[in-house]
Amino acid sequence: MRIAIFRKAHFNAAHRLHNPKWSDEKNAEVYGVCNNANYHGHNYDLEVKVVGEVDPETGYLMDLKILSDIIKKEVENKFDHKNLNLDVPEFKTMLTSTENFCHLIWQIMQEKLGDKYEVTIKLWETPRNYVQYPA
Repeated sequence: MRIAIFRKAHFNAAHRLHNPKWSDEKNAEVYGVCNNANYHGHNYDLEVKVVGEVDPETGYLMDLKILSDIIKKEVENKFDHKNLNLDVPEFKTMLTSTENFCHLIWQIMQEKLGDKYEVTIKLWETPRNYVQYPA
């Protein structure tokens, strides 16, 4: 039986949208207040969807406690109360857009869970704006 399980999480992080290849004027034009030199923060909400086959011996797709622990260790502990631009090595060469952030979290989760599962990430930047990977 193929099924999906979901786990939600929450964390806070700051960032600045700024393309170093552009002038300050172009960055301000494209990113507006999100280009604030002093950064700005978000209360991110995360939803991790895992799809796969139910194990007939356990009745589980996977133990949700294990999924919760992976999210806590690999996502929340890594990003919570961090400045994404300054504290996260992956963002030294990548823009801190929510799209890129969502994809980074997907890469982390897919690697940790392995090919046995299909992973989808939804990341809410605000209560009204979110991105999903894969689309």
